[in-house]
Order: sequence, then C-alpha cells, then structure tokens
Amino acid sequence: MSNGTALLVIDVQVAMFEDDHLPYRHEEVLGSIRAVIEKARAARTPVIYVQHEETTYEPMKRDAPGWQIHPAVAPLPGERTINKKASDSFYGTPLRSELDALGVTDLVVAGLQTELCVDTTCRRAISLDYDVTLVADGHTTWDNDRLTAAQVIAHTNAALSELAHPTHRIVAKSAEEIAF
Repeated sequence: MSNGTALLVIDVQVAMFEDDHLPYRHEEVLGSIRAVIEKARAARTPVIYVQHEETTYEPMKRDAPGWQIHPAVAPLPGERTINKKASDSFYGTPLRSELDALGVTDLVVAGLQTELCVDTTCRRAISLDYDVTLVADGHTTWDNDRLTAAQVIAHTNAALSELAHPTHRIVAKSAEEIAF
C-alpha cells in the first residue's frame, strides 16, 4: 500500500451489536477491525470512521446510544468521523473531499453490513479512482432468508475481488495480511 492510504471503518456502531441480534462472528470481527486500526495508527495512517444515521430507526438516530461507535473500536481524539444516511459512504458526505485533502489513493475497508454499506462503498471507491483492500475477516452481517452470513461474506470477498475495472481493483486480505 502507498503512503496515500486511509482506513475506513464503516458503521461499527453499538446498535449493530444488540444482544438479541448479534452479527455473525461479532467478537472475531471486532478483534480483526481493532487489529487493523492499531496497525494503521502505528503507521500514522489516517483512520476514518463512517457512522450511519437513520431518521426512523430509533437506535440509529443521531446521538442515540446505539448510534455511537462501538467502544471496542472507538475513535481517538482527532480521528475523523463522517456521518452518512445512505449505504454508499460517499453519497452526500464529505468523505471524498476529506480523502483528497489527505492525498489518499488507497483505501482499506472494514465494518458492517457486508452486503450493504461495505459492498456499496467498495464498489463506489474504485469508480472514484481508489484502490481498495477489503479486510476479509473484518466485515460482517446476519443470516437472511436465502443465505447464511458466512455465505454472504465469502461471496462478497470473492465477487469484489473479481470486479472488472481498467485501472483500479479491490483485493480481499485478512487483517493479519494487511500492512500499512
């Protein structure tokens, strides 16, 4: 990865980890995300948190307890937080201008929800001329009516790595493999 790298931590918020509806491998995923954050901080790589905000779902309303970043991966003073209202972390947010101001050309992406915000942000990022490393064991979701969470995660890791783009790519790597 280049010196122009940033880590995006997407929607790792308290409401996503409710006891009665925990995401797949939640403890392992939080550990992987925490490990990548620690590597980024040690390398002085910017860590940018993306925080989803809902207008109708009470736990994810701005300033609600569930809206807060999960304490296991909470930002340090001075680390940026970008608020969003769409699955695409770039849509209607200052994310791109923040990245441009930092000279970022490469993104490392982790967080929730695999098939929604993580997938959408990765796809949009290569269209905006960023190379992307997806933390393969640093994103998660829940089972749905058709697929298990494990299937969704495996599919996303494989599919995003196979996207066709003439100049940019998405590569899935484990937290252990990632170096800044």
